Amino acid sequence: MFEFSASALPAVYLFVMAASHSIKRRETVAFYLCISPWIIGFLLFVLGPMLASLWMSFHRWDLLRDPRFIGLANYQRLFREDPLFWQSLRVTLTYTLLYVPTELIGGLVLALLMNQRVRGISIFRTIFYLPSVLAGVAFVVVWMWLLHPEAGLVNAFLGLFGIPGPRWLTDPHTALYALWLMSIWGLGRTAIIYLAGLKDIPLALYEAAAIDGAGQGRSFLSITLPMLTPTIFFNLVLSIISTFQTFTSAFVATNGGPLDSTLFYVLYIYRNAFQTFQMGYASALAWVLFVIILLLTLLVVRSARSWVYYGGGSE
Repeated sequence: MFEFSASALPAVYLFVMAASHSIKRRETVAFYLCISPWIIGFLLFVLGPMLASLWMSFHRWDLLRDPRFIGLANYQRLFREDPLFWQSLRVTLTYTLLYVPTELIGGLVLALLMNQRVRGISIFRTIFYLPSVLAGVAFVVVWMWLLHPEAGLVNAFLGLFGIPGPRWLTDPHTALYALWLMSIWGLGRTAIIYLAGLKDIPLALYEAAAIDGAGQGRSFLSITLPMLTPTIFFNLVLSIISTFQTFTSAFVATNGGPLDSTLFYVLYIYRNAFQTFQMGYASALAWVLFVIILLLTLLVVRSARSWVYYGGGSE
């Protein structure tokens, strides 16, 4: 019969610890093997190009001759000598101020409608979300037809009421607002995120509020909005980032015109990089955009402490 000796305890302990370390080591290796495709992709296609563009921003390079180091000259030209930089920044900021509130409020209203318990609501949810999955160029072309000043359906509808339709995309006073109108097409994407947040709110809260005599308006202000603040925060950050990266609609519909009234910042980067081949200057523009988005995102994140509710209080 096997007799267990107290003197064998250290050996057993060492064996158990060695086995535990071996298991942890295998799990660590398996973990890094699983995430290695993402790490390799990030290094090759994100971090690598970012560092390369930072290096190029201090050079003058037209793709034909060797890059020439010029220090901060690109950044000095950007802030002091280039009026189109300020124009593109103004257009982008104006569009952001138009689009972000529209997306946040319009998406919430649409989500509230999609959250109703009515027959066939899943069909309506699909219809509302479907435009969001269409390719960007496709929906821009559709809207260019709808907003055509002579043959477009929008002006034809306004004509039924005796209202002369504007020239939309061909008028510098209305072109940016036309692009903003086109953006409403994608509200279904934001509404789906809001809908997920609405589904996560416990029904017991509404039942308790009803027992206390609270109406729908009070329940919305005291329960729905506070519980949705994490979702609102998420949509706000994504909306700000996406508007500063607006490109497809302006490039396809107006190409920055008329009279640079829709010259978005990313479109201006594209022009410098791939039309005039000023790769160094375009890289400097890109890094200024990165800093602007970073500062705005940090500002929103910092403000979240005073208005975002995570269940245990404001964070």
